[in-house]
Amino acid sequence: MLQGVYTAVRKDGTIYYRSNITYKSKHISLGSFDSELSASRAYATASTILLKETNSIEDSYFHTHALTFDKIVTLINFRDNGMYIKTPIYLRKNYFSYYLDISHELKFDIDDLFYYSEHRILKRQGHLYVNDYGMQVTLLSRYGIQPHAVCGRDYVFVNNDSTDMRYENIKLLNPYHGVEIIKTAGLDKYKARIHINGNFVIGTYNTIEKAAIAYNKAVDMAHAHGIEKNYPENYIESISGKEYADIYTSVTVSNKYLQYLQQFDL
Repeated sequence: MLQGVYTAVRKDGTIYYRSNITYKSKHISLGSFDSELSASRAYATASTILLKETNSIEDSYFHTHALTFDKIVTLINFRDNGMYIKTPIYLRKNYFSYYLDISHELKFDIDDLFYYSEHRILKRQGHLYVNDYGMQVTLLSRYGIQPHAVCGRDYVFVNNDSTDMRYENIKLLNPYHGVEIIKTAGLDKYKARIHINGNFVIGTYNTIEKAAIAYNKAVDMAHAHGIEKNYPENYIESISGKEYADIYTSVTVSNKYLQYLQQFDL
């Protein structure tokens, strides 16, 4: 058997090949392969990378015919930084890079290292997420950004780099459901909307808290009229329960919305 290769047996009885390498006293699995030659090639490639015959992640990319790109990143990080991480993370000074692929490098604060060492980032229809306790959790939700949020309207990347996920680079403009910040005569106003067979404007308010509470009130009114849609609720932590109740009682909603709800009383 070639160096670094051993055989294994699948449940159906067929034989396949695995490759391993030991570096800095750590036994590292390089993966499963259909042939002994492919497994041996993976071992030789890992040896080349770990012995610094190729220096950077970019330089090592051409080795993906023998190893997965994720494994290459893992090996180079272990070689350079002495920490073995299963996900494709490379530690840098005061932050780390998570490689989706050779062309897409995300940057995170060190505080997030443990989380992304245990959670692999996936991409679907342009959205980045992780599987967390059986649920798909978007990366932006970790910053308090709602699923419906629009970049440039509800949040911004301070340095205009959407791959820079460090906390100081993400500024949340609007944390609430159904609320949109608009400019009126140079001043910020807050428009609340609800979706029921189309968007209905609930009203425009001078504070974001009033708009968020108006949205909650509109949701309650919809439910009271028999509309069973499951709307998310806004939680306003910046005010007391009494303040919330006072605003809820006094805040108004548009006559057009009230008239629309009347059809459900028939």
